[in-house]
Amino acid sequence: MSWWQQPLVGFDLETTGTDPAVDRIVTAALVDTVGAGRLSATGWLIDPGIPIPAEAEAIHGIGDGLARAQGRQAKEAVDEIAAGLCERMAAGHPVVAFNAPFDLSLLDAELRRHGLPTLTERLGGPVAPVLDALVIDRAVDKYRKGSRTLQRVCEVYGVELTDAHEAGSDALAAVRVAVALAERYPVEVGSVPPLDLHARQVDWHRAWAEDLQSWLRRAKDPQAVIDPRWPLR
Repeated sequence: MSWWQQPLVGFDLETTGTDPAVDRIVTAALVDTVGAGRLSATGWLIDPGIPIPAEAEAIHGIGDGLARAQGRQAKEAVDEIAAGLCERMAAGHPVVAFNAPFDLSLLDAELRRHGLPTLTERLGGPVAPVLDALVIDRAVDKYRKGSRTLQRVCEVYGVELTDAHEAGSDALAAVRVAVALAERYPVEVGSVPPLDLHARQVDWHRAWAEDLQSWLRRAKDPQAVIDPRWPLR
């Protein structure tokens, strides 16, 4: 069977902001699937230990009051998230995300913040295989017009997104987009072993970042920098 017919784990975070180096986790989800079929989900609500900006609350709906009253202590929860993620990867289940460098890098930063082993230290090697539905979509349909938000990409591939910016819903949607990509592009995506597809995404993301940086420097900002690293920054 191809990877998209076997066990996968969707991963998503909702956070205090958009900078993986300094922002904190508010909610997280790991969704176990076989192909596109959901088996189970584990979710976390966390007290991030810093104020949740109004802009972030407007996106995911979690404010300071709820996080402080019902959220888990951050160090304990972050350790559980990383342990769950690495346990599945060690069992050979590819991790599926949408814009993986954000979620994985932010989780790694949280682990360091709390003096906990990083993802690489837990796995004893590279964080792989990761399947990033955003990176794959950009590569196989490079010239499609319009935005590449999860909501828009779900529309393109006929995936239902029931509750955008809810971590469990977004994680499941990322898996289903990845499966839809595999079905639509069997040669480029569906028939490629996960570790080989992981390696291709490293190159695809680097090429995309270099192209975007070049365009930005010509058209908007001579100092623009787009990070080429994937899946961790």
